[in-house]
Amino acid sequence: MTCPETEAAAAPHPCEIIPGDPACGLVIACDHASNYVPPDIDLGLPASEFARHIAYDIGAAAVTRSLAAQLGAPAILTNFSRLIIDPNRGRADPTLVMRLSDGAVVPGNARIDAAGKQARIARFYAPFDAAIDAAIAAAEAAGRPPAILTMHSFTPYWRGIPRPWQVGILYDRDERFSRPLIEALQADPAGLTVGDNQPYGGGLPGDTIDRHATARGLPNALVEIRQDLIAAEAGQAEWADRFARILRPLMAA
Repeated sequence: MTCPETEAAAAPHPCEIIPGDPACGLVIACDHASNYVPPDIDLGLPASEFARHIAYDIGAAAVTRSLAAQLGAPAILTNFSRLIIDPNRGRADPTLVMRLSDGAVVPGNARIDAAGKQARIARFYAPFDAAIDAAIAAAEAAGRPPAILTMHSFTPYWRGIPRPWQVGILYDRDERFSRPLIEALQADPAGLTVGDNQPYGGGLPGDTIDRHATARGLPNALVEIRQDLIAAEAGQAEWADRFARILRPLMAA
């Protein structure tokens, strides 16, 4: 069955594009913003599975929208579930279309062939890529090559083990943007436990950062916020305010 959408109203376009000042020095992307599945795609899962992290990054879209509004930065958010196709994977990645995700078998993906994958790439993945490319091109045309920030959220537990971090900053080789973010979060009065390339490693060939930032030599960082902290509006506002406060001086530098 398809899911009851909770993050996208009717979504005729695969991306939500938030305009911003191309010369602000920042482009924000939210790869897993929505759990929406169009009516013509049947993934064969019960509705309850689409409320889980396997379908989208809980809370990440609201934080992204608030952060973009506060900073006047352009932002691009997906309007489709990562269970259809994961735009934070390379095109050749075997997990581009997930057949099994955190214990859930995805029947609608089980027998997808190369042509089926290409159709989903063309319909969902490629427009997301193109929207980010356009935002970067606009920034470069304005004379301000941007830093790239991608917004995600992670589960409080993994395989029954609690994760101690409230937030993590992920990166590959380039620490120009990630290191100041980590240091600013570590200095936050809330006494945060900050993941330095935790809860995941940041070097994933072909992911959004790799395709759009590393390939162009642009500063970049991937933000992971623990989902229980941003599942409700108050936490979403708190974390958007926190990142806006941290990012303003970095954008001005």
